[in-house]
Amino acid sequence: MKRILIATAVAAVAVIVIASSALFTVNEAQQALVLQFGEPRRVIQDPGLKVKIPFIQEVRILDRRVLDLDPPVEQVILADQKRLDVDAFARYRIHDPLRFYQTAGTEAVAETRMNSIVNSSLRRVLGNVTVLAVLSDERARIMNDIKGQVNDEAKRFGIEIVDVRIRRADLPEETSQSIFARMRSEREREAAEARAQGQEQSQQIKSRAERERTVIIAEAQRDAQVLRGEGDNTAIKLIAEATSQDPEFYGFYRSLEAYRKALNGSDTTMVLSPNGEFFRYFNGSNPQSPAPQPPAGSASGQGTPAPAPAPAQ
Repeated sequence: MKRILIATAVAAVAVIVIASSALFTVNEAQQALVLQFGEPRRVIQDPGLKVKIPFIQEVRILDRRVLDLDPPVEQVILADQKRLDVDAFARYRIHDPLRFYQTAGTEAVAETRMNSIVNSSLRRVLGNVTVLAVLSDERARIMNDIKGQVNDEAKRFGIEIVDVRIRRADLPEETSQSIFARMRSEREREAAEARAQGQEQSQQIKSRAERERTVIIAEAQRDAQVLRGEGDNTAIKLIAEATSQDPEFYGFYRSLEAYRKALNGSDTTMVLSPNGEFFRYFNGSNPQSPAPQPPAGSASGQGTPAPAPAPAQ
């Protein structure tokens, strides 16, 4: 009895081991390739529970989803001899598992070979276009051309290219620096030229303004001389008319002018006689005498005026 139980247990374990090695599952995102001694026997693309010959056949599971391909940045020379660092990526799926296994074997090997294909297609297509085309609306057509060439070469690996895109296209660092230096020198040249033109215009404006200023000042001085001469002439006429009308008033006016000029509040000491002609309008002298003139001389010194000499008795 005991031997029967042991045999039953061993048989059960053997059945479980055989079943586990004979059964396998394929989900919706996978496809399988059944190999027998390394040779492909079946391609399974429908999901579900599948059977294989245990210990003789093996299963290679491949992804049937859209996969990413990110090749390294490639420096490309365009048709106008400009250099660009092009960063592109691709989307692909394994369309034929059998051919994929026979040509590439694994996804890592396939990605390595596809990176080379994508970069070579980039060089071929971009070598016939200019920078303006890459940066314009023609970019979509360029990417379609790249996709077509990559897809033609990818078919021999059992791969279908879904999309190819240029993520970024930049000038190389050394090219960017040289372009920046050239742009800076060009802007500095334009700035120097603009400053020179500004200085020239400034000198022209200043010289024109100085010339106009000189002309205006000369005309103003000429007009002032004319007006001053006319004023002096009018003043002389008025004085002559006033003198002829009332000589006594003119004499009084001239005396007041003499007083204003002589007695101007300075510290000069003058010694004068109160009975002289200079003060004749102060001491009641004969008004018919000629108008006094300012004293011809004065004694220097500071302080209050010296007392005049007493009149003769």
